[in-house]
Amino acid sequence: MDQLHLMTVYIAVAEEQGFSAAARRLNMSPPAVTRAISTLEEKLGITLLTRSTRHVRVTEAGTRYLVDSRKIVQAVEQANEAAVGINAQPKGKLSVTAPVLFGQKYVMPGIVEYLNTYPETQVDAVFLDRVVNLLEEGFDAGIRIGHLPDSTMHATTVGHVRVMLVASSDYLTINNTPRSPNDLQNHTLIASSAGSMAHDWQFSSANKKASKILRIKPRLTVTSNQAAINAAKQGLGITRIISYQVADELARGELQEVLAGYELPAIPVHIVHREGRMTSNKVRCFIDLMTKRLRADKILN
Repeated sequence: MDQLHLMTVYIAVAEEQGFSAAARRLNMSPPAVTRAISTLEEKLGITLLTRSTRHVRVTEAGTRYLVDSRKIVQAVEQANEAAVGINAQPKGKLSVTAPVLFGQKYVMPGIVEYLNTYPETQVDAVFLDRVVNLLEEGFDAGIRIGHLPDSTMHATTVGHVRVMLVASSDYLTINNTPRSPNDLQNHTLIASSAGSMAHDWQFSSANKKASKILRIKPRLTVTSNQAAINAAKQGLGITRIISYQVADELARGELQEVLAGYELPAIPVHIVHREGRMTSNKVRCFIDLMTKRLRADKILN
């Protein structure tokens, strides 16, 4: 069998974690997918996948081969696009990732516009409140909130957000509005364990020249930011959240900002991708579309 075909089948099985799912994705029969993987393993002389009755997992050697296979298949796709021309309509599958609430509020509308604009594309969108390794996990592009470490990723800044404290007006009326971070010791606090919303809350000093870390003792800890927002809206207490997550609630007066004078500097929002000069047309068009949408959003800019 053709080597590129074998790599394409292997990528599908590894990403779908199953032969049947890969067969549906590739429009092949399951026996044909099984034969392709067996042929590839025999040709390489290694085991790429471990099989059980319920799961297919990539071996350590298979993980390295998966990364290299993706690069090769992607390079071929880019060469084909270059031959057709830069103005060719994007086509094929695009995998993107973003934090949960940001993905729901800001990325999904852009994905719908992208799909409507380019009818020969498909999108897999995965929203997770953790840092995703685009290369190892097979994503074409992602949204990152925060300062980026040095890496091989290519990034486009599309806005800024703030980490803030919020509470309902009813709660603040009954319990008084805190005037400094130390006052939080006398308040009911709501913590989210999602993403970077840990139990250590950091604040700037009033003159912005120093910072302070406050170890809090939350009365309620939840696993999602939306749950923390809901509890605050119901008047339970004060929670720490990112500004875009409560923009609607602040505009409607359902929540109020607390200790704004002690906020940390704004943090950037980036679109990141793992391709360089030869970015594929489908990725380039998605980044251009999302960049335009996000930079035009007044909540982010």
